[in-house]
Amino acid sequence: MPTAVGAVKRGAFDFVEKPFAENALVDRIERALAQSSDALLKRRDAEAVRKRLADLTERERDVMRLVIEGRPNKLIADELDISVRTVEVHRARVFEKMEVRSAVELANLLRAHGLG
Repeated sequence: MPTAVGAVKRGAFDFVEKPFAENALVDRIERALAQSSDALLKRRDAEAVRKRLADLTERERDVMRLVIEGRPNKLIADELDISVRTVEVHRARVFEKMEVRSAVELANLLRAHGLG
């Protein structure tokens, strides 16, 4: 048992005691591969979101932060001391670069990847 616990602590997916049924071993391997594939996809998705965030300008990040907070364009413009039209342009660019269509979708995307 201590060997199994140590193996799991070092990152083993599971362990099999002898004697084992071949079907059970194959099932565990398939589950491990599926879990690994899911983890890789999540990691790639998160990296893609981080890259999109890095492509935003500083002003776009400022606007994005306020959009996510739910502020209307007029209040964003007042806070950043820019025109409402400029806010609209930055907001559109943020949505385009982040590949979303709404503030809610943007907030959910960032939250899903632990970035917002």
